[in-house]
Amino acid sequence: MPSETAAHERTWMAFPRVGETLGATDSERELGYAAWADVANVVAQFEPVSMVVDPTEMFRARRMLDSSIELLEAPLDEFWMRDIGPTFVLDDERPGVLGAVDWIFNGWGAPAWAEWEQSAKIGRVVAEAAGAEIVSSLLVAEGGGLHVDGEGTVLLTDTVQLDPRRNPLADRTRVEQEMLRTIGATHAVWLPRGLTRDYDDFGTNGHVDIVATIASPGRVLLHAQPNPEHPDHQVMAEIRASLESQRDAAGRAFEIVELPAPALLRDDHGFVDYSYVNHLVVNGGVIGCGFNDEMADARAAAILADAYPGREVRMVDSREIFARGGGIHCITQQQPQLPGLSDDVAAAQEPGAIV
Repeated sequence: MPSETAAHERTWMAFPRVGETLGATDSERELGYAAWADVANVVAQFEPVSMVVDPTEMFRARRMLDSSIELLEAPLDEFWMRDIGPTFVLDDERPGVLGAVDWIFNGWGAPAWAEWEQSAKIGRVVAEAAGAEIVSSLLVAEGGGLHVDGEGTVLLTDTVQLDPRRNPLADRTRVEQEMLRTIGATHAVWLPRGLTRDYDDFGTNGHVDIVATIASPGRVLLHAQPNPEHPDHQVMAEIRASLESQRDAAGRAFEIVELPAPALLRDDHGFVDYSYVNHLVVNGGVIGCGFNDEMADARAAAILADAYPGREVRMVDSREIFARGGGIHCITQQQPQLPGLSDDVAAAQEPGAIV
């Protein structure tokens, strides 16, 4: 699995549809649609975007999305593409081959409220549209539960991969063997948990992509909660200590760069999990989460600009996405560019192409 900073062919997303996640009222649903569309329209300024759309939402999607965004109709229930879609990989021995790891998706541990029967099929739908070979996995996993450096290191959390609601028979060794087989990870860095809010009913039980990401080999961007009144202040101290005690696949100690959280501590549902770590790297840019906190948003943008030199940082208001359980990284999935393709092969890899 290449680093997210490697060149992309495109970004995949899924358009929201009516259901538990989107909202209970018309006004809540409209805010959800707008939040997803805003992200897609900004990403489309940097690279192609393909959007999976439920048949019930095609008219709305065409109206709200930039005309450059390709729409792929398929039944959906959940619409967090990072988690329902495939994880794309490249084959070192066959440079023109794109792979797509099809994890088992069970709605983040089969909570009573979740619907996932349709979205569990999206990994294969997207893989076929992208012209990718499917790499089947029996591991219940989501793309938001892992981050890689493209050089063999993968970040994981105990409470996701070893969640008994996901993988009741798994242990670290079995998970690491599957990460090696599917995404080529030779070394796992295990973090103990995720943020406090992520253990609520609508949480993922500890996804790493809201806690830490590898901006470049050996350099980790880490969420920080400076206010001791927030429970994540102590949580992040524990996670940082764990990270400081470990090494990457090359044996390097991690350089840790903190991304401090915005000032707001609570919303109507409790302590917030607002995190600037949950950004998306795109061709020539970084799409960062904004939280209507001018000072904190500007500080985060500056840190992201330093971490990803030469890329334009664009902050997009993500409060409505976080209100539904995630952020910008959670609703997107990058498809890496294949190296050294001829024009004919590249055309065959285009989404929707007949191969």
